[in-house]
Amino acid sequence: MSLGRRPKLGKLASERSPRYNSPSHSIDTRDDGLSHAAYGTVARTGCGLGCPVRSRPCDDVCRGRCREAAKVRPHAETDDPQLPFSDPIQQRYELIRPLLLHPERTAAQRARETGTHPETVGDLKRRFAQQGMLGLVPATQEVRPVHRQLRVPDAVIHELQRLKGLYAGFGARELARIIFYTTMHRLTGQTARRLWDRLPPAGPPPRPLLDYHSHPERPQARQEVITLYAQGWSKRSISQVLQVSRPTINLWIARFEHDNAASLADHSSAPHTPARKVWLPVLLEIYHLQKRHPDAGGFRIWSLRGKTDLSVRTVERIMARNRQVYTDIPGTEPLHASPAPPQPHPFKATAAHEYWFIDGRMMDFAIEGHRWWSLIILDGYSRTMLAGAVAPAEASWVALTVLYSACQRYGLPVHLISDSGGAFISDAFQGVCARLPIDHQTIVSTQGQSYMNLMESHFNIQRRLYDYQFALTRTPQEFDEAHQRFLALYNTTAHQGLLKAHFPSPIPLHVLGESKGRLVPLQELTRKFAHALFVRTTNRYGCVTLHRSHFYVDHGVPQTPVLLWVAGEELRAVYDHVLLAEYACHYDLRTGQVTRLRLGQWYASPFAARQAQGVLLERTPQDSVIVAHPPAGRRQVAGPGQAEQLGLFARVQSA
Repeated sequence: MSLGRRPKLGKLASERSPRYNSPSHSIDTRDDGLSHAAYGTVARTGCGLGCPVRSRPCDDVCRGRCREAAKVRPHAETDDPQLPFSDPIQQRYELIRPLLLHPERTAAQRARETGTHPETVGDLKRRFAQQGMLGLVPATQEVRPVHRQLRVPDAVIHELQRLKGLYAGFGARELARIIFYTTMHRLTGQTARRLWDRLPPAGPPPRPLLDYHSHPERPQARQEVITLYAQGWSKRSISQVLQVSRPTINLWIARFEHDNAASLADHSSAPHTPARKVWLPVLLEIYHLQKRHPDAGGFRIWSLRGKTDLSVRTVERIMARNRQVYTDIPGTEPLHASPAPPQPHPFKATAAHEYWFIDGRMMDFAIEGHRWWSLIILDGYSRTMLAGAVAPAEASWVALTVLYSACQRYGLPVHLISDSGGAFISDAFQGVCARLPIDHQTIVSTQGQSYMNLMESHFNIQRRLYDYQFALTRTPQEFDEAHQRFLALYNTTAHQGLLKAHFPSPIPLHVLGESKGRLVPLQELTRKFAHALFVRTTNRYGCVTLHRSHFYVDHGVPQTPVLLWVAGEELRAVYDHVLLAEYACHYDLRTGQVTRLRLGQWYASPFAARQAQGVLLERTPQDSVIVAHPPAGRRQVAGPGQAEQLGLFARVQSA
């Protein structure tokens, strides 16, 4: 094969690999990284003897190595198979070209023909198949992409040089806006940034004034701000170049958008007040009208005056000023009276359990179509909520239940403050307070005395803190559990009144501590509450026996102690602060027994789901029966003492 004619590089590359013709890469010609000295393959450059190192002149050692490499060449004819090309890429291509044109030939055959190592030929062939002509580039040569020549007008280049001399912090889109305004040539932000990076920094152009504060007159500096902003400069760039704050830039831009160029001039900052219309004669005229018509309002005085130079609002302001100045206008006596010194609270406690406050609040939501009540007792000294209960009504039995719980836990208070509600002025409640004894004082809320009952103001805390949680409950049992959680949360968080009173700790429970009221033995306390309360245990069908009367309560609470409350002519069965059943009865004050028990009504039980058993009686008054046992003679039983059923509120009597 004749190698005398060298093929053109572009043509040979186009035969096998079209990627070589791409102008996106340029080759930096350097040393060849493949060494073929062991097999006699060298480039015919340098000393002319095949020295592989072309970057320096050959010395004696190099010439010796070249002669040794020249000796291994098997041919010395003109048709030299060593491929004497000066370009390394051309030489490598000529080395593998027969293998590309004749795929049946092997790398070993081509290596024997050229005196090259077979692995070198195979590696070049494989690299050419993967990368084309770029795979033949020596490893010591750098391949760099060729940048596309950006063709922009000279005016754009000059403007960019001018801007680069002014400020180096422009954004890409900002540069594109400024170029479009000054040269009317559109550029993308990327193109503007590429041009900006390639241009060398230029000196700043001559400008008489370079910052905001160098102008002799302020309107000129403000005009400069508006001009740069209109040319596309950002507020940040204007602030950096002109050395002015951004709020100032925002102020003048907003004024210019509102009033155009007139807003750039200096204006006085003095307040602009309208012409005064209210003089002393006008004040006196309205004063005499007020004396003749002290109950007239502002519009009526304005109409009586018969003039429209003043507005109704101005007349009202004059009237208010006259009431403060003149004391002879009827109805202004309280305004001129000396303020009374602040008085202490009429029931201000100086020690724990001196004053207790009890009150009830109807909730703002309904449970099963009925709005329930919350009753709470508050200690006036520590602001601790001592006890509380929920009930379908503010009844006396609920108030006594709360009072008994507080007295059992903390002792008796000195004074008990409540409003004039029916639950607190009932005979049962008043009788218990008299027997304990507790000084029970009532207030009248309709006469402005609501502030005297601290519990009324503390219900606002309940409303704001926990009403949302109360509204999420669906049954009385859930409501009662949420109510107990509220009491615990309130007693363990800071109280603003205690904080203002400079207590060591503003938490109510910490202030109350271990203090107790007047302690009463439990049996005596039970006797005081005894004449209308009983505790009985239901059987497996939810029925109880009271004073020889066997009646139904609730099948959801089998074999459970329930509270039987006698109020007037009604007997109520209560469990866990939930009203279960109600009967009509007669209570004999002399014997302390319930007689003539008659049919009543039952309420929806929240405990019915606990038991799957049936009920003994039908839960309707028409189909129910009350079993009454006749009194029998007592039989003397010898043996240990009879077992008694202990009651929560009542002295247990034999059934």
